[in-house]
Amino acid sequence: MSAFNAIGTDREVEQDEFTPEIEPQATWCPGCGDFGVLKALKGAAAELGLDPEEILLVTGIGCSGKLSSYFESYGFHSIHGRSLPVARAAKLANPELTVIAAGGDGDGYGIGGNHFMHTARENHDMTYIVFNNEIFGLTKGQTSPTSPKGHKSKTQPQGSAKDPLRPLSMSLSAGASYVARTAAVNPNQAKEILIEAIQHDGFSHVDFLTQCPTWNKDAKQYVPYIDIQQSDEYDFDVTERGEAAEAMYETESALWDGKVLTGRYYREEDRRSYHEEKIETDAMPAEPIAEQYFDDDHEWQRSYDLLDAHR
Repeated sequence: MSAFNAIGTDREVEQDEFTPEIEPQATWCPGCGDFGVLKALKGAAAELGLDPEEILLVTGIGCSGKLSSYFESYGFHSIHGRSLPVARAAKLANPELTVIAAGGDGDGYGIGGNHFMHTARENHDMTYIVFNNEIFGLTKGQTSPTSPKGHKSKTQPQGSAKDPLRPLSMSLSAGASYVARTAAVNPNQAKEILIEAIQHDGFSHVDFLTQCPTWNKDAKQYVPYIDIQQSDEYDFDVTERGEAAEAMYETESALWDGKVLTGRYYREEDRRSYHEEKIETDAMPAEPIAEQYFDDDHEWQRSYDLLDAHR
């Protein structure tokens, strides 16, 4: 099985290897920020030297859900808001896989918000990319959890009466061990952040600002942007939770005023992932479940017998 044969190989990988041999015609609108996510992800995977067979990309529903169709790897197109539980199960079964989940702001922060919170809390070792364009795009322009207060749409014709969700702050408080924000208009930073997120041992959340020129024309196009790591105005320790929280709050507030701040906000090292915690407490075997299929000496257990222990 190539998913096992490829893991751990050391070779130079070209970015084009992540373009499907029979490339589907992209249905994203001209000028859509989603193209920037795809390019940054291909570049990050190639620079990390990953084979397409080493990666599982799980997507939800929406414009962002098409990412797995345009990226050559193992892929799973899940239902709305459910990319994270599918990704979690795959990572637990085969921890050697590089698991990436992706969804939009409506998919990830709204419909799948509960999964987002608990995946961060449990610190599953995966990368979660959220395409944040402050609108429901595929369903043609409804207000999303990140739409600014007062934003008018088909579902809020008088303007949204709700304050938008603060995704970075929510991620930190839920327990994510790597939190960053980048933008489709900043391809170099986007690739670098995705590289760091994929390399991080734990749950990495990347809030990816993606402009929607068709259904959210009132939104800022996320330019000009400020990289907080490159600016003398913003100086904080990304390993200090309190300092990170203040920087996130300022960043999220500034966006509503048209000031785009991006960069790395929080990184927690030396914390065990969920998979490592389960092994530490003897709650799951050290030998990955997926590898047991290739062990001729493995003694299979019936599900009934496993359940019987919990009666």
